[in-house]
Amino acid sequence: MRLNKVWMVSSCVSIVPDDIDLYAAGWNNREEQTPADPHALFKIASISKLYLAAATTKLIASDRLTSNAKLSDLLPEVEGRIEHAKEITLEMMLQHRSGIKDWSREPEVEGETFDNYMSFMARVYDKNAEFKPNKNYSYSNSNYLLLAEIMDRTLGYSHQDYIQAEILDPLGLINTYKDYNASDTNRVMSGYLIGWDPDLKSWDFPLPGGNMVATAEDVSIFLRALIDGSLLSPEEQAIYTSVYTYEHTGWLPGYTSIARYHPDIDAVVVQFVSTSGKEIYWLELKRLYKRIVRIIEMNQ
Repeated sequence: MRLNKVWMVSSCVSIVPDDIDLYAAGWNNREEQTPADPHALFKIASISKLYLAAATTKLIASDRLTSNAKLSDLLPEVEGRIEHAKEITLEMMLQHRSGIKDWSREPEVEGETFDNYMSFMARVYDKNAEFKPNKNYSYSNSNYLLLAEIMDRTLGYSHQDYIQAEILDPLGLINTYKDYNASDTNRVMSGYLIGWDPDLKSWDFPLPGGNMVATAEDVSIFLRALIDGSLLSPEEQAIYTSVYTYEHTGWLPGYTSIARYHPDIDAVVVQFVSTSGKEIYWLELKRLYKRIVRIIEMNQ
C-alpha cells in the first residue's frame, strides 16, 4: 500500500494537502512580534523516541541486538541498582513495559551532567520498580535513555550518528538535528512557558529521547516513511510494528507537539505549538488538534 497523501499542522497550525503545504499562525517571537514561520525548526521533545525506536529496530534486524536481550547483560553496571534488571528485556524497554521509574519524575542527584547522560539514571537506582517486567505499561523516559546507551555501546559510536546515516540521510531530512546546539539556532522557534516570561529557545535539552530539533515538514516525511515501508525493510517493519507505535506527543518547557497518522483519512498530522503549561493547557491543545483533524476530514 502506498500512502500518497500527507496533512500536517506546523508551528502554531499548519495543514498539508496532497503534497506538502504548510500553514502557521501566531508569533515566532512574541517580543519582536515576528510572525510564526511554518519552516521554522522546533524542539520536538519525545517525538525523538520514534527515531530511537526505528534505529533500534534496524539493529535488531541486523542481529547486532536481540529483542529478548536482558538489561543486566547489555548494561552490567545496572544489575543490583535497577530492580528486575535480569528480567527486563530490550523489547520491554522499547514498549515501556519494563517497570523502571521515570528519571524525569524523580528528585535530582549530585553529579548529573549532560556529558554523561547515564548519570541521570542515578535518580532511579536502588528504588522499587513501578511493577514487575511486562506486567503493565508505564511511559518512562528512563527506557529510552538506557536504549541510547545500549546503542552507543553496541555500535562503538554515537547512536545519533547512526540515526543520521541510516534514517535522516536516506530520507533527505536536512532540517532534522540531533539537538539544539547542532541546529541552525537562528531558525529555531521561540518557546514560552505559561507563567514564565523569558523565551526558552536557548535552553538546551541534550538527553536521548527528547533532544531532537526538526521542521514539521521533516517530521511528517519521516513518519510517512516509517509507516509506508520506504524507510524500513519488510523484516524491520514487522519488528517495529511489534514494539512501538506510529505516533507520539512531545513536551519540553516552551514546546508541545503531536505527530500522528490517521489511517481512516490516510493522513499524517503534525502539530507544533511554541507554548507549554499546566495539564489543562495540554488538554486544550489536544482539542485544537482534534478540530484540525475534523477540518481535514470535511475537506477530503
